[in-house]
Amino acid sequence: MLIYDYDISNLISLAKSDQRYILAIDGLSRSGKTTFVEHLSKHLKKEDTEFFIFHIDDYIVNRSQRYNTGFEEWYEYFYLQWDVEWLRNNFFEKHRDCNHVELPYYNNATDCYETRTIKLPKVGLFIIEGVFLQRHEWKDCYNQILFLDCPREKRFASESEATKLNREKFKKRYWKAEEYYTNTFSPLNNADIIIKT
Repeated sequence: MLIYDYDISNLISLAKSDQRYILAIDGLSRSGKTTFVEHLSKHLKKEDTEFFIFHIDDYIVNRSQRYNTGFEEWYEYFYLQWDVEWLRNNFFEKHRDCNHVELPYYNNATDCYETRTIKLPKVGLFIIEGVFLQRHEWKDCYNQILFLDCPREKRFASESEATKLNREKFKKRYWKAEEYYTNTFSPLNNADIIIKT
C-alpha cells in the first residue's frame, strides 16, 4: 500500500486494543522516521493511549566493533553496527509477553553503555524505529511494518554542510549498505504500508 498523506488516527485503534501491538517504522537514513514517530506520539498522547517508543540506534555496539574491523565499510554498517542476534533474543522477542526488558543504551559521546530497565505496559502500541528493521532476524517480530520511502538525494540534502563534504564515506559505507538492504531484503515489497516522504 503506497500512501502520500498518512492518517495517524489509523494507528490509534491498534494502540487501544487489549494486547500489545508491535509497529516497525522502517526506512533508510534521513527518510523522516524520527519526525514521523514524534508526530505519532503527539497524537497518541492526546488520545491518552499507552505506547512506548524504541530507537534501534540506541543499541548499537561501540566503535571498535564497527570501525576498522578489516571488513568493507558497508558490511560494518549493515552487519556489525548492532549485535543482531542479541537484540532478537533480549529485545524483540521480549516485547511479546515480558513485563520488562534490560537494555544497554549507547552513549555516542563516551562510546559507553548505560543499562536501563524498562517496564513494559501489558497492552498498547510498541513502536520500533530505525534502519534495516526488515532484516531476516527481526522481520517476524512485528505486527505491522511501515516503510518511509525517500529519494537518496533528498535525504542527503538534509545532512549538515560539514557532513556533506564527506560524500565518499556515504558512497562506501551508508549508500552501499542501503543498496544491499534494498536488493537483498526488498523492504518496499514486504512492508505493509509505504509512505512517501
